Amino acid sequence: MRRPGVWPARCLAEIAQGRLRARAARVGHSDCVTTTAPEPAAHLSRYAQTFHAAVGGQHHVASPLGAWLLLALACPAAGGEDLAKLTEVLGCECQAAAETAAALLASPHPLVAAAAAVWCRPGSVSADWLAGLPEAVEQGAIPSQAESDGWARRTTSGLIDRFPITADPAIYLILASALATRVSWEQPFELAPASALGPDSPWVSAVSRVLRTPAAGRGHRQFIAATAAGDAAVHTARARDGLLVTSVAAAPDVAVADVIAAAHGLAIAQAVGADVARRSLYDLPLCDGPLWSLREEMSAQAGGELCTAVLPAWSAHSEHDLEDPSLGLAAAAHALGQGDPWDARQAAMARYSRTGFEAAAVTAVAVAMSMAAPRRGLRRVAELRFGHPYAVVAVTVDEHRDRATGEIRRGPWHGVPVFSAWVAEPGDARREPENAAHGGFAPAAPGL
Repeated sequence: MRRPGVWPARCLAEIAQGRLRARAARVGHSDCVTTTAPEPAAHLSRYAQTFHAAVGGQHHVASPLGAWLLLALACPAAGGEDLAKLTEVLGCECQAAAETAAALLASPHPLVAAAAAVWCRPGSVSADWLAGLPEAVEQGAIPSQAESDGWARRTTSGLIDRFPITADPAIYLILASALATRVSWEQPFELAPASALGPDSPWVSAVSRVLRTPAAGRGHRQFIAATAAGDAAVHTARARDGLLVTSVAAAPDVAVADVIAAAHGLAIAQAVGADVARRSLYDLPLCDGPLWSLREEMSAQAGGELCTAVLPAWSAHSEHDLEDPSLGLAAAAHALGQGDPWDARQAAMARYSRTGFEAAAVTAVAVAMSMAAPRRGLRRVAELRFGHPYAVVAVTVDEHRDRATGEIRRGPWHGVPVFSAWVAEPGDARREPENAAHGGFAPAAPGL
């Protein structure tokens, strides 16, 4: 039995030393990850960090990709200061961003429904811009509230039931995107009592049961990683057919932005097969702390290492006001509306359970002639604990082997972060049926 306060202090000291080592080595947002991520994934990762900083550190889910797509679709209409701002926010030249958006919309990932639409009054926006939009972008007249709500439901298979912007007769342009996924884990989690989160977890009294990685471990990967935020607990669940959902917990005193940055770096690196700076359990002190318990036990194989993980089920429904200048929607709206009043919002949801993961987001920017202002032997065994607020990032894997040549070919969705969340409100884990979640979305049918 550990003496109160002894082991947690040693664990926290080791974590703090890890952060100091990372800073001394000038480790940036790559989080000690040697990444060969495709450029679009790197741009999206940077934008996601800006997005989460703008929406705050409360419990939430979001799709920075949904907003980035709108910027990429709008930027061909921009010039001058608007173009400079959009280029800065997108992280690449306008043409490259537009081509990336076109490729993602033209070839949706089998596990991610992706749709975009432009609705406008005749003659209200540049005909050249409309003609240059990707073929996959729906075009039509300004919809009614019922029609836009129907579009949100249809493109997200009912996960989002209301369009984030309210219909107004003054609106003459709406640019919207929708993303959704519903997947089953390759192997469901097991259940464990909430006490497995550790005596220091503030969530022990909030829930009765949590999720534990299955004994066989197929489809689950957990380890301790060295990051710019210090040593962190990492768990990645693999969904059938190519979606990785990575959870990252750092020490409780680490800033939200730093944990989210670490989570994006680790999630993308794993998706694209890049190296990750894993910590050997033999380099860490035996302890029982807020991020993991580490002990030694007898085993048939001396020197081995074993990691398990416990984390809560969770769900989130969020609405985000996207007027913060750092997000770039102001520049996009100005480029399209020449200074007319505008509004930009995102509605998002996610659910992480024993059997799978589902998430959706609808993002929209609207421009109007007049609009009300918007509202705001011995082997070492570690059990990783996600017992306080942590980050989650869902990244697509898009590669296959060419049957003729044997070469690995990668599609436009490879390594793309689609959804991300800050989990601060745990939910009770339940024993859902094995078929509670399922993979894949068919592309949405065109039109309202």
